[in-house]
Amino acid sequence: MEIGIDSFASAMYGSDSLSSVEAMEQLLDRMAAADGAGLDFFGIGEHHKKEFLDSAPHVILAAAAARTKRIRLGSAVKVLSTDDPVRVYQSFATLDLISKGRAEITVGRGSSVEAYPLFGFNLKDYDALFAEKLQLLLQVRDNEYTTWSGRFRPPMDNQPVYPRALQEKLPVWLGVGGTPESFVRAGSLGLPLMVAVIGGETERFRPLVDLYREAGRVAGFSPEQLKVGLHSPGYVAQTTQQAIAYYYPGYAELWTKLGKERGWPPVTRAKFDALIAPRGVLVVGGPEEVAEKLLRHSEALGGVDRFAFQMDNAGLTHSQLLQAIELIGTKVIPLVQKSSSTL
Repeated sequence: MEIGIDSFASAMYGSDSLSSVEAMEQLLDRMAAADGAGLDFFGIGEHHKKEFLDSAPHVILAAAAARTKRIRLGSAVKVLSTDDPVRVYQSFATLDLISKGRAEITVGRGSSVEAYPLFGFNLKDYDALFAEKLQLLLQVRDNEYTTWSGRFRPPMDNQPVYPRALQEKLPVWLGVGGTPESFVRAGSLGLPLMVAVIGGETERFRPLVDLYREAGRVAGFSPEQLKVGLHSPGYVAQTTQQAIAYYYPGYAELWTKLGKERGWPPVTRAKFDALIAPRGVLVVGGPEEVAEKLLRHSEALGGVDRFAFQMDNAGLTHSQLLQAIELIGTKVIPLVQKSSSTL
């Protein structure tokens, strides 16, 4: 199992307000620390809100590429529906060159929809936009010259797209929530799947993951091609008690705010305790407890190839996040690898 971090470049760390410059510098420091600690990848999301600095994820990733050596760098997720697939490919192909072959893209429709009115798209076309643009992105990725026509973009007539990525086939993951059609689409295209699970119990996604694998099998893809990733909120400290004490206040603040925006009930300590329980989605605890939970999640979904901690949280300081990265690299990853090798 690969283990890494997804970030939304939040500027809300700690009790003191940070400037955008300070928050970005700290984020880049954490990305470099993740590389040094042996984590497998670091993803940057895409939002167009005041609280986040990730409206241009490929720019952040390129800055990180210049400061890292081995860690893979990608989006988490790129809102493909509101962008031009040609420009998306060019941006990440350039990142691939800067990073010497470490770039990848996770694309999705976006659970936060502010990009649609911002760039002049209609939410009524939510799925149609994504389906068409994903088709074009894959065609541009796989061919130097592209001939294509569609509904939402001017046609292309044997036009070349440069630069080309260093990797022969730039990895494109499909980010999904809970829509069965999205799981089937990923399987039918043979694309690796990144499942965002932010509430409830992870095992409830097993039927959807099974749909993905069956769609891939029917389309002629091997099990090795059908990778499954899991993105969930989480945090690691020296002990589980310490992790809860550090993580809960900011988690309650952030998710209560999001709940007001989306019509969700407020966060309570009882709900939080259920989410950090063995079957709950939150991966919060000491290294041993976190490693056990990652293995449990993998078993529940029939195997997980990649896990992404989403650690952005208003209550966590830069130093606490750096410590979590170090613990993931030095303790969690070895524990998971050791247990996986004995299965």
